[in-house]
Amino acid sequence: MDSFDPSRRQVLKGSAAAMAVGAIGSLSALYTRQAIAGGDPTRLAPIPSRYGPLAPSIDRSTGLPLLQLPRGFSYRSFGWSGDRMSDGQPCPDRHDGMAVVAVRKPGRGHDRHPGRGHGHGHELVLVRNHERGGATPINAPGMYDSGDIGGGQRAGGGTTNLIHRNGEWHSMEASLGGTLVNCAGGPTPWGTWLTCEEIKTNDASSTGRRHGYVFEVHADAERTSGRPLVGLGRFSHEAVAVDPRTGIVYLTEDDRNKSGLYRFIPNDRAGRYGSLEHGGRLQAARVRGKRNADLTVAKIGDEYALEWVDITDPDLDTIAAPAGFPDISAGETLSGPFAQAWSDGALRMSRGEGIWHSYGKLFIVDTSTGVDEQGRRGRGNGSVWVLDLLTQRMRALFVSGHQLAAHNPDNITVSTRGGVLLCEDGGESPDEYGPGARLIGLTRRGESFYFCKNNIELTSTQIANAGKTIAEGDYRESEFCGACWDPWSRKMFVNIQTPGITFAITGPWERGHL
Repeated sequence: MDSFDPSRRQVLKGSAAAMAVGAIGSLSALYTRQAIAGGDPTRLAPIPSRYGPLAPSIDRSTGLPLLQLPRGFSYRSFGWSGDRMSDGQPCPDRHDGMAVVAVRKPGRGHDRHPGRGHGHGHELVLVRNHERGGATPINAPGMYDSGDIGGGQRAGGGTTNLIHRNGEWHSMEASLGGTLVNCAGGPTPWGTWLTCEEIKTNDASSTGRRHGYVFEVHADAERTSGRPLVGLGRFSHEAVAVDPRTGIVYLTEDDRNKSGLYRFIPNDRAGRYGSLEHGGRLQAARVRGKRNADLTVAKIGDEYALEWVDITDPDLDTIAAPAGFPDISAGETLSGPFAQAWSDGALRMSRGEGIWHSYGKLFIVDTSTGVDEQGRRGRGNGSVWVLDLLTQRMRALFVSGHQLAAHNPDNITVSTRGGVLLCEDGGESPDEYGPGARLIGLTRRGESFYFCKNNIELTSTQIANAGKTIAEGDYRESEFCGACWDPWSRKMFVNIQTPGITFAITGPWERGHL
């Protein structure tokens, strides 16, 4: 089996590499667009996509019009909530973060050349999160907490592993259970998935287990241990990205207006399954020369030099926010790691969400950078920061000034061609295609465009004819999440959280910016 690390496999040559790097560095053209807009937000609407306009597209698996896509693109759905998995359980709901973690040759042992054939004759392993709270537990090889978490409920979160073989969906099975609110995470260079619990609590279950940790999931579901990576901190985790050059793990925190940016320096740099369990140093980002820098409001071009401060106790309980802590409600708490970081002058973001490594840089999403109509900080439409890992300088490359440009981007991914894609969480923004959440791309000039739109509005008859068990309803405002690519960026995988569906999308990618 070969692991699939998007960072290591994004080794392009010649003009292709230059184009990809350009996608990271040239978004500053958007500065000019915002200046020209002169305060008129309608002039910041996305540009027409090179892929063409969106229109309802028929799912090749069910015959239902689940997505709006440009002409020439097609997709197959798989792994609906309630579908029977290969281990006999119904597929859990609330699909979220996801990535391709391994490539292997079915029945042929180790494959030394995973790039040959562009997916034909290969098997891809994806790991998918399920952002569930108290619910019927996922019965998985890796079980963390089987106790009562309060009110007779049990931890219903976890992960499932999906197999995509020879270009087609094949099977799925549970891999991790007994966790809570598995939102996002990230792939490792050694072919595993780090899944994150997005919960901040001091409570323990009846078995003494606490929550708010990161767990490692193996590509072979049965090898998943269910052991928490305590050294990576206990807080409201969102996503992680691993620097393949150093093995350092970068982490975001989703806790409005009291979110840190973290990194974990492992003691064991072997880069293998379980190596992160051997401990290390958790650190938080601080802006050089500026204590407690506030990044909850930003403008394109803002740039900061980062340094890092140690977190003495990554497993420290949450504490009451000190009097006068800005832009939060009375009675709110700070996570233990953030409280320690803040006391040492660390920065704060609004709500740290997606993070993705590409060509020595990290793309970091803050889903609610900005102000709302009442002028409240950290309640805007979101931003994308880029951190250069060599220089440790971070710059705001995209700040949405209006819901039409982007409404609360969440997960982020980058193709081997350098195409940047955002999963939108704010689904209620109507546009020319009607209501519904969107997948939003960024051009190499820094302009946003619509690539896909949620079109799931189903009757009970349609659902029954497709052999599914979800409830009838309009799901168009449900968020996209877990966008990722196969190793050759020929196929894009993505989830819609509710009712819980996974998609594999193909088409003429070379026609546009993705």
